[in-house]
Amino acid sequence: MKLAYIGTYPPRECGIGTFTKNLVHSMSNNNDVTTNAPFVVALNDFEQVYAYPKEVKLIIHQEQQADYLEAANFINLSGADLCILEHEFGIFGGQNGVYILPLLHRLEIPLIVTLHTVLKSPSYNEKAVLKEICKKASKIVVMSHMAIGFLTSVYDVPEEKIIFIEHGVPDFHFDPTQSKKKFKLENKKILLTFGFIGRNKGIETVVKALPKIIERHPEVLYMVLGKTHPNVLRHSGEEYRNYLLRLIKNLNVIDHVLFLNEFIDEQELFKYLAACDVYITPYLNEAQITSGTLSYALGSGCAVLSTPYWYASELLTNERGRLFNFNNSDELSAILNELLDKPSLLKSLQEKAYEYGSQITWPKIGAKYNALIDVVLKEPRKAVVKKETIIDPLILPPFSLAHIKRLTDDTGIIQHAKFGIPNLKEGYCLDDNARALLMVLMTYRQTKDSFALELSPIYMSFIHYMQNKDGSFRNFLSFSRNFLDEVGSEDCFGRTIWALGYLLGNAPNDAYYQTAKLMFFDAAPNFEKLKSIRSIANTMIGISYYLRSNPSDDGMTERLRNFALILIKHYENNKTHDWKWFEPLLAYDNGILPLALLHAARILNDDKITEVAMSTMNFLTSVTLKDGYLSIVGNKDWYKKDGERSMFAQQPIDAMAMVLMYHQAFHLTKDKEYLNKLYTSFMWFLGENDLRMSLYDFETKGCCDGFENYGVNRNQGAESSLAYLISHLTVLQAYDEFYKLD
Repeated sequence: MKLAYIGTYPPRECGIGTFTKNLVHSMSNNNDVTTNAPFVVALNDFEQVYAYPKEVKLIIHQEQQADYLEAANFINLSGADLCILEHEFGIFGGQNGVYILPLLHRLEIPLIVTLHTVLKSPSYNEKAVLKEICKKASKIVVMSHMAIGFLTSVYDVPEEKIIFIEHGVPDFHFDPTQSKKKFKLENKKILLTFGFIGRNKGIETVVKALPKIIERHPEVLYMVLGKTHPNVLRHSGEEYRNYLLRLIKNLNVIDHVLFLNEFIDEQELFKYLAACDVYITPYLNEAQITSGTLSYALGSGCAVLSTPYWYASELLTNERGRLFNFNNSDELSAILNELLDKPSLLKSLQEKAYEYGSQITWPKIGAKYNALIDVVLKEPRKAVVKKETIIDPLILPPFSLAHIKRLTDDTGIIQHAKFGIPNLKEGYCLDDNARALLMVLMTYRQTKDSFALELSPIYMSFIHYMQNKDGSFRNFLSFSRNFLDEVGSEDCFGRTIWALGYLLGNAPNDAYYQTAKLMFFDAAPNFEKLKSIRSIANTMIGISYYLRSNPSDDGMTERLRNFALILIKHYENNKTHDWKWFEPLLAYDNGILPLALLHAARILNDDKITEVAMSTMNFLTSVTLKDGYLSIVGNKDWYKKDGERSMFAQQPIDAMAMVLMYHQAFHLTKDKEYLNKLYTSFMWFLGENDLRMSLYDFETKGCCDGFENYGVNRNQGAESSLAYLISHLTVLQAYDEFYKLD
């Protein structure tokens, strides 16, 4: 029997990685691994590089979507009989770890999933992702009985599919006296907390309890063993640790607290656990369904005190430990003083913990997993029904911001380029900086690319600089930062509102949100002045994104409805039996008009809006997709009703509008055929077009400006490259969303 494992893995410093390694080794010890050695597919975080051991045969870079699909192919061809997935939302890429779904759907062997997090009140996306994972799994392993209840009641998982197997602990045993001597702690009473450090750990609760404890037991030392969590360090630095140090100093307990800022191996950890008198998990909220640190403490025979989070409330029953309320330092100090005053009470807790810990050592847990595998492999296999669209992310170029980086300086994104080189003579425009802001926000939301987040303040500050006192916007700025107009076009206004609205619905932090809110509402008095239907459409999209996170804003909802009625009126005035459109011609950026109504339909639930959105989208489809590929209406002469359609001056923003239009239609209808149309439209960039030539430049990572009658316009300005990148991100997002469908 050959097994494949998917999860984080040492030397990456991660609790799930440690779990995966222990599981692999404990299961292997019960099997013949000479010919069927297990292998691991390891998850890498961001751009980190690790020297993995030999059992790691493949690496998935967390935010590289294609890596997941390649891993599925690798596992299917490896000869593995079964795959075991360690699941935690944060270790997989995409929103709420959605990138794991296409991998699981492509697996051709049975799957067992170990859930390290089960949320009682998940978001829509968290619920959708976990439900789909559970559907694909033959069996689901949880480490608490409460998790079983959540899975059945919240996620509709059949109870017979769920297996309870405890969190394993290493089979290490060290003498407490010798361990204290090793660390030169012979004369101390040791309180210990270990694990990654972050605000939710509640370490301040223990620190605040120390003064009352030290009054009666001056020999007490509180040890905090662990590094700041990598995600916390990435976003907040050592803010929490510095807060704790200030608190310790203010409470005058500096001689009674010791921070060991390191990630140590398990053998050394168990020496510290042997040396401690009381282990404490002072977490701040109940929503934690498992805890390796708590299991380890019990496995080592520690007296354990904990706040009543879910896992602790379950694990510390039968006098295996004691509970104290969240944030209650007085209650904690009272319990600790009682235990330190009464050694027999402390010893009783330690004995109960050790008795339980001896039942959950890794060799015993590995045997339980092996027994489960035997059951799964004996079950009849259901025929694998592949859930596919024509979208294949493996054939797409790697997503890259290289050309955008090249075009961007401290002021904003340069408007034009000579081939792949920024054309500084043309300066900047608001249109492109608004698109750039939209693109980097989408990138950060989907991939957590830190460089995208670094670019976003540049584009935001450009938009702010271009806004007039009355809320309107200028459009053009020279390279020397001189304004080139007083008020920009209505189109640039609408595109800016789109970007700001998207930011209000997807702000990476509060500073971004507050800045965008000021600009958005300063601009709002100008909404009613708009005449161009494309500017109205762009503004509608921005309002729709805003309303998704602010649905109670009745005034903005009515503005959206009124705009939709304006588009419908244009449609009613121009439609005929064979011309279902808003104007007597198809001009530029055509897909934006049905797209705006599709957004509005999703917010307003209005049948008439939906009807016009679908009718105009279908008409545009009949004109541009009739030959099986996207043939954009050229901007040279456009397509007048009863006239000839223009072939040349096809531009990337039109392809982007089509991609976004079909994506929104899929959101509204859940009809996968719109994903196929979306993908067909995107492939216009890569050569599925009238000239059969790629607009995407694989060397520069930019996109050419369009087709002319002489061929490809090889200049790679901001508008074209941003249109490509927004379309690329939309394809990847749509592919993920397809796998979350019930």
